[in-house]
Amino acid sequence: MAISKKRKAAEAKIDNNKSYTLKDASALVKQVNTCKFDASVDLHIRLGVDPKKADQAIRGTVTLPHGTGKTKKVLVLCTPDKEEAARNAGADFVGLDEFITKIEGGWVDVDVIIATPSVMPKIGKLGKVLGPRNLMPNPKTGTVSNDVAAAVNEVKGGKIAFKVDKAGIVHASIGRVSFTPEKIAENSQELLNAIIKAKPSSAKGIYLKGVSMASSMSPGIVIDTKAFVH
Repeated sequence: MAISKKRKAAEAKIDNNKSYTLKDASALVKQVNTCKFDASVDLHIRLGVDPKKADQAIRGTVTLPHGTGKTKKVLVLCTPDKEEAARNAGADFVGLDEFITKIEGGWVDVDVIIATPSVMPKIGKLGKVLGPRNLMPNPKTGTVSNDVAAAVNEVKGGKIAFKVDKAGIVHASIGRVSFTPEKIAENSQELLNAIIKAKPSSAKGIYLKGVSMASSMSPGIVIDTKAFVH
């Protein structure tokens, strides 16, 4: 496959033999972006864990100080007495049975699903549809809550969930290329702090094995992990 001139120019700006500081990478990722749209900036973090072990299947949430730059569509599954609070908080979709039916039919046009504990037994059957898409409500990520208004506000305010995949890597969007380098760096640092804090006591050896930053369709930038306590 032929490499475009823009791609070659972008790759020429990155020294593949160098590990960049978070500050420098956050500035460089804007320079090597080749998209005409406001591309996502993502972090890819390789961890020294065994995801097959329950206590090393890292997952959690973090509120990015500058948000992700993307307005997330939120569905709240709840009983009628909670619906008004969810709508007032800015939820895009609110209900229960009608959305369970829609999801069973293949509808998943949302970014986050929040549910109250009382309705979890009813939506447990949606696990096969929602699980692979990381949409299943979970108390560990704050998406199972009686305070639906607070949960919606957190998601709309920049709260993201992260989860290690089968290969031991966490992939997360931490902003857009339109962000200033300072905002990209601060969001990245917040995510890394949360992942470092989530380190399981059973994980041996190097925890942060590798960190790279990239925008949509851009080359990856290797970040020096020595600067982080891990």
